Amino acid sequence: MSRAEAGDPVFAEPWQAQIFALAVALQNRGVFSADEWAQALGAEIAGAAAAGGCDDGSDYYERCCEALEHLLIAKGLASHEGVDALAASWARAAEATPHGQPILLENDPERRRAGQAP
Repeated sequence: MSRAEAGDPVFAEPWQAQIFALAVALQNRGVFSADEWAQALGAEIAGAAAAGGCDDGSDYYERCCEALEHLLIAKGLASHEGVDALAASWARAAEATPHGQPILLENDPERRRAGQAP
């Protein structure tokens, strides 16, 4: 019996469902094929395992994020610099957000100073 059939949540965290949904939506829009996704995800999992990553699959969704990032960069839809800058902006926004409030990019003090919209 699967987790879903047992009534258990399929995803441990909302972001895991979101990354999965994003990958499916991008496949459906033709950004990359199911084969490209499978190859990219498989390469990320194999690379992480070879580097001493988790053997129990607990980092599966992190590997999904990496595979998606690398596919988008390979397709010319993102850059390493852009991804890194956005991740840093989210981290600054998280630090600037009061506990219990939603983390929004506009909470990034550097973005506010620069007058950037999210």
